[in-house]
Amino acid sequence: MNENKEPMTCPIAEARAQTGIDAESAARAGFVAINYIACKPDYKERFECLFCSRARMIDNMPGFLGMKVLRCTEVNEPYLVVSFWTDEDSFKAWVGSPQFHEGHKRAFEDLRAYKQRGEEPPMTSDFKTYAIIAE
Repeated sequence: MNENKEPMTCPIAEARAQTGIDAESAARAGFVAINYIACKPDYKERFECLFCSRARMIDNMPGFLGMKVLRCTEVNEPYLVVSFWTDEDSFKAWVGSPQFHEGHKRAFEDLRAYKQRGEEPPMTSDFKTYAIIAE
């Protein structure tokens, strides 16, 4: 159940245009992080809106090259948040930064609210990281 007061509609087309990685940046990537996010059905719209209206804190992090957020075409499969980095140290600096916590603040607040109500979290997350070996 989403009790957040934020509107549940978002400009997905605009978000798609702003979230991405160009071919030149992709060629410079030496490291990729993929976050597998499984959402309960009633939280999917909220999750997508969080990304459509994201704080964009990651965009100015050293070593960040771009990101794609993917929704699987098959039912009940996780979203993939794929971020491209120049190197692993840049990614680790992002995950440990105040900007990371600020950028994820609304999602963390949602998780905290579910926990306080004694409900299972509306989403789960599992990171995997990859070194690029071929294109």
